[in-house]
Amino acid sequence: MTTPLFAEIRDEILGQGPMPLSRYMGLCLGHPTHGYYRTRDPLGARGDFITAPEISQMFGELVGIWIAATWAAMGAPADLALVELGPGRGTLMADALRALARAAPALSPDLHLVETSPPLRAAQAKRLTDAAPTWHESIDTLPERPSIVVANEFFDALPVRQFQRTERGWFERLVGLSADGTRLTFGLSAEPDPGIVASAPAGVLMTLPGPALDITRALARRCVTHRGAVLAIDYGHVRPGFGDSLQALAAHRFVDPLAAPGEADLTTHVDFFAMGRAAASQGALVHGPADQRDFLFALGLRERAERLSSQATPAQVDAIAVAVQRLTDPAQRGMGSLFKAMAISDPASTRLAGLPPPSSA
Repeated sequence: MTTPLFAEIRDEILGQGPMPLSRYMGLCLGHPTHGYYRTRDPLGARGDFITAPEISQMFGELVGIWIAATWAAMGAPADLALVELGPGRGTLMADALRALARAAPALSPDLHLVETSPPLRAAQAKRLTDAAPTWHESIDTLPERPSIVVANEFFDALPVRQFQRTERGWFERLVGLSADGTRLTFGLSAEPDPGIVASAPAGVLMTLPGPALDITRALARRCVTHRGAVLAIDYGHVRPGFGDSLQALAAHRFVDPLAAPGEADLTTHVDFFAMGRAAASQGALVHGPADQRDFLFALGLRERAERLSSQATPAQVDAIAVAVQRLTDPAQRGMGSLFKAMAISDPASTRLAGLPPPSSA
């Protein structure tokens, strides 16, 4: 499928040669004119995918409970900055703030949203009017004071580099053009990368999430310097390994990630192990990760569902039960198992609600 962004990518490849996957993902998702997140609201039945906050209000409410407990564990600082990375439509934060008002009425957080999408900023402004948020293009301009950061399905959409093992070493996976110039194709760099020495069988792919680790290290430094915590919820793995998790979604179906640049969401599985090591390298504590199922149940999902059901119609009771099942599905590809929750914190916050004790990562 020819898209406006395809022409720009084709011209860049013709002029400069095949591009790293990280460059391709960055253009597809963040191009200022044709980037996927710059041009649409991708969420909901009419969009391309549905996130946990859109499935049920309970998800955001439990995150609000986590924020309240974490704030208390920090010593209840009066000048707390509450931050969300990639806030979607603002659904999670709206539900979290409602729960937070009940759980911690003394807390009046200063809300900051890191969002680059104009359509999504408009949706956030509409939903979070009373909270008077401040928007940021990146974490670089966030206030330097005690903070709690929430990142739900944020890290999975950050660009990654990929390398393939051959008998001659690790070659970077590149995006190039077909012989007739009408399609994008995957290929490998001309020479191996001398900096990668990992042992693996020929043909294996390795993913390096550079931007995710850079952001993790920066957030960890903020936690250590100014006090605070970061909660990351995403789909991914907790042990280092090899394989290709690059995927593209359009209209709730998996599609070819090279077929229609700028028209599909591109993601990869989050490497929680690498993120934990990155945070620990800055002196932060690492809590978890835990399966989303265990995290939500520990925060009181069953009790919240029962409370809502006691005041609901039969149809609403059924909908609540379906939402709980979807959020906590323990199957291999179910949200309860595939999605993980991990937090990082300053060294003084040794226990955080819903998560295992800190590890050395």
